[in-house]
Amino acid sequence: MDVGAVGSLSSALSQAQTGDAVSTLVLKKAMALQEQNAMQLLQALPQQPNNPPNLGNSVDVKA
Repeated sequence: MDVGAVGSLSSALSQAQTGDAVSTLVLKKAMALQEQNAMQLLQALPQQPNNPPNLGNSVDVKA
């Protein structure tokens, strides 16, 4: 293996690592935006009315 090939290989590996790092950062940013959008959607949902306190206290098991 000649010296030029080692330098070329080193440069290629460095570029690959940089590309991986950039891809990871972009993915993290996209996930953060999705989380923010999901939270906004959940907050936009209307509040459900509470059931009266007598509902759910007994179950009729006879058919």
